[in-house]
Amino acid sequence: MKTIKGPAIFLAQFADDEPPFNSLDAMAAWVSEMGFKGVQIPSWDERLFDLKTAAESQTYCDEVKGALASHDIEITELSTHIQGQLVAVNPAYDELFDGFAAPEVRGNPAKRQKWAVEQLMLAAKASANLGLSDHATFSGALAWPYFYPWPQRPAGLVEAAFEELGKRWLPILNAFDEAGVNVGYEVHPGEDLHDGISFEMFLEQVNNHPRCNILFDPSHMILQQLDYLGFMDEYKERINIVHIKDAEFNPTAKQGVYGGYQPWIDRAGRFRSLGDGHVDFVSIFSKLAANDFSGWAVLEWECCLKHQEDGAREGAEFIKNSIIRVTDKAFDDFADVGTDAAANKRILGIS
Repeated sequence: MKTIKGPAIFLAQFADDEPPFNSLDAMAAWVSEMGFKGVQIPSWDERLFDLKTAAESQTYCDEVKGALASHDIEITELSTHIQGQLVAVNPAYDELFDGFAAPEVRGNPAKRQKWAVEQLMLAAKASANLGLSDHATFSGALAWPYFYPWPQRPAGLVEAAFEELGKRWLPILNAFDEAGVNVGYEVHPGEDLHDGISFEMFLEQVNNHPRCNILFDPSHMILQQLDYLGFMDEYKERINIVHIKDAEFNPTAKQGVYGGYQPWIDRAGRFRSLGDGHVDFVSIFSKLAANDFSGWAVLEWECCLKHQEDGAREGAEFIKNSIIRVTDKAFDDFADVGTDAAANKRILGIS
């Protein structure tokens, strides 16, 4: 068993034009004060990080790590959630996702997709230069508009979508393999990889690639009404990153999983700050310890009620108190009678 690392925090939801949220150094000081030990960095936010320079310059990466170390902070992973989303976009979402891309490729889906792939390739090199073993991203989605089978899906539609998704990601996974870095896809509604079955469909298309892994976030499973603890056991060999995020699900006579087109505050399923929702974190942290998870416990704050700074401060303490320092001895060692092979045979009546 292993004692997992943490607490850490994903910076994406906190970055802002106002200090201390407009530079990586200032944010490192801020999170360190709250007790965090690691940060997951959104690679698309140039206020915090220059992805292209990180891919090309070991000096820049050493400077970034040094600046963070001065605040007793480590990098847990880089994130390309925004760019990964653009690796595969169904035309229905072209206009909605265009804002995720660099201005020069907007309005041109082919150029946007090429840009996204280039961003992932840079992320592989940057992760290696930073000495990271894991990377967080989204898969993107071609089939998601058709997740509910009405009208009936044409035969082969889903299969064609996953075949294409695999073709797009396989060269990227190979690049990460060359860099010695694992990719963790956040299993998330809106992505083609949104549950265990869809992850397995993708895994088959990338030939069970060893770098193809899972970013586990129980909040998205609460909202889908998935067995998230069972999921941890099913995919323990593939879970390489975790987001510690809470959620609640309160179905009514008027709405359930689909939410009735309501804003987050009015949905049956909604994200909450740590400890305010329905996620069984005692069991989650127990499974992380028992399953030899070797990564970080990364807070992702998304809450429709609580102020983000309160959520971060309380979240650091919550994770710190939840991490299990694993035992280095068995509780019944005191009763060990020191038997050997010959004694075992006598006990069993084996001559």
